[in-house]
Amino acid sequence: MERVRCGWAGTDPLYCAYHDEEWGVPERDSRRLWETLMLEGFQAGLSWITILRKRETFGAAFAGFDPDKVAAFSGADIERLMGDPGIVRARAKIEATIRGAQIFCAMRDQGEDFSAYVWGFVKGAPIRSDGLNVPAKTALSEAISKDLKKRGFKFVGPTIVYAWMQAIGMVNDHAATCFRRDQIAP
Repeated sequence: MERVRCGWAGTDPLYCAYHDEEWGVPERDSRRLWETLMLEGFQAGLSWITILRKRETFGAAFAGFDPDKVAAFSGADIERLMGDPGIVRARAKIEATIRGAQIFCAMRDQGEDFSAYVWGFVKGAPIRSDGLNVPAKTALSEAISKDLKKRGFKFVGPTIVYAWMQAIGMVNDHAATCFRRDQIAP
């Protein structure tokens, strides 16, 4: 019996695996939440499959997305990254990731857990959509975007934030006919 997936997953095996195993699963690990937000920022203007295909290389280039290491990246690291064909070589996005790591570390050092911060916007519980009408952004993604920008994050507009909310499981936007919809809470 063939599984019915969300239409965006298509037939690419990598995309299907991402859909089946990761997308929409509630993520609570602060470092992974930050990493996913940074990758969503790199996706701006591109397709997610482009980032997904480069994700392993991104991880190697950005020190396993260890925020402490990335926060300490220097101008030489920026130049190294600009020369890495395995990632998206956009200086503004690279610099935004380094700055994002610095903000993440500052939040942590001041006693603010990134996961608690993120999930606080939904009182710790994922939102379940109707699975029929998936918006590009919502009032909530606009509010989160505004707060992230106020903190100094870049490439966190409301559309990027909404895609991130879907990816990390803050919103269950699996299609009404998708086999994963009822497997993922709520």
